[in-house]
Amino acid sequence: MTFIDSHCHLDDEKFDSDRNEVIARARDACVRTMLAIGTGDGPPDLEAAIRLADRHDCIYATVGVHPHNAAQATPDTLPQLVRLLDHPKVVALGEMGLDYHYDFSPRDRQHEVFIEQMAIALAARRPIVIHTREAWADTMTFLREHWDPTLGGIMHCFSGGPDEAREALDLGFYLSFGGVVTFPKAVNVQDAARMTPADRLLIETDAPYLAPVPRRGKRNEPAFVVETARHLAGLRATTVDEIAEVTSRNFERVFSLSAR
Repeated sequence: MTFIDSHCHLDDEKFDSDRNEVIARARDACVRTMLAIGTGDGPPDLEAAIRLADRHDCIYATVGVHPHNAAQATPDTLPQLVRLLDHPKVVALGEMGLDYHYDFSPRDRQHEVFIEQMAIALAARRPIVIHTREAWADTMTFLREHWDPTLGGIMHCFSGGPDEAREALDLGFYLSFGGVVTFPKAVNVQDAARMTPADRLLIETDAPYLAPVPRRGKRNEPAFVVETARHLAGLRATTVDEIAEVTSRNFERVFSLSAR
């Protein structure tokens, strides 16, 4: 039984003192693969996740501009993303999308950078990783207008209910559940996790954020994805082994890893 953490921020400064130990603990917990999300602190440095992937066989990477950093994107950013997509350990573009909770970047600029990144992914025929917070309707509108559902992608840290889950599934997305699904009051998210088809289910930590119960309130790390898998198994009346197997298979499918 092995697990895959489909979304973590291992370059985060919270791991500066013990990053190698965190990765080792993940491997000891049977987390065989981690996807390091390459947004980092945003442009101009878009290679934080690649540097980790180059050092560790168990890590793959993405590249992208987070909506928080959209205002930092320059005319040089997009060509850089195109170039970085050719790296052998880069499997997707993201996380990208919209965040209206913090509005760290103006919304019109978030829209522009989101659309620009989708265009890059379309041209490269690569999947995308979506971040959406308090911006669901606009996120869905842009995806319907600018994305090809056949390419696939991930709704990272899915926090909607069954209605939102159906919308995302209809657009070809996989739903990735993190620590939020273990929170007692996250009833809508739990309902969405129950109805998600097995072949569209993923698990993640979003480390160092959103640690699952019983680790809630602590720094999250990839080893804790096992707790989320256990909770999902209970919600879906199945076994942890089955959750490990289907989510690992789905990860390999969405990123075409068997062909690499």
